[in-house]
Amino acid sequence: MSAIWIATLLSAQTAAPAALISYDETVRCAGLTQAASELEGGESAEGKALSDAALYWSLAATQAAQASNRNATVADADQNRARIRAVQQLNARDGDAKAALQRCRARTPDLG
Repeated sequence: MSAIWIATLLSAQTAAPAALISYDETVRCAGLTQAASELEGGESAEGKALSDAALYWSLAATQAAQASNRNATVADADQNRARIRAVQQLNARDGDAKAALQRCRARTPDLG
């Protein structure tokens, strides 16, 4: 990961004020975008966009965990469980999971 990409990610996080998102919602978005990225693969434009979204939400979930004084090991386990659950839901074509994924993607800043 290049320093430019990291700088872009960090500036995207602070560029525009956004509504606060709960830790649970942030973890849900991390799980959904990670799952969708895994299922899509990274070769297509969609796969690359999902990979970027997954990285953003994973970092956001880590920051939310730190801000709420959660244990890092527990926070990692929360993300892993959310990803596993999301893989199952997306594979089952769960409409609620697909809608939640779209909401998460809409909240993902453009990382260029």
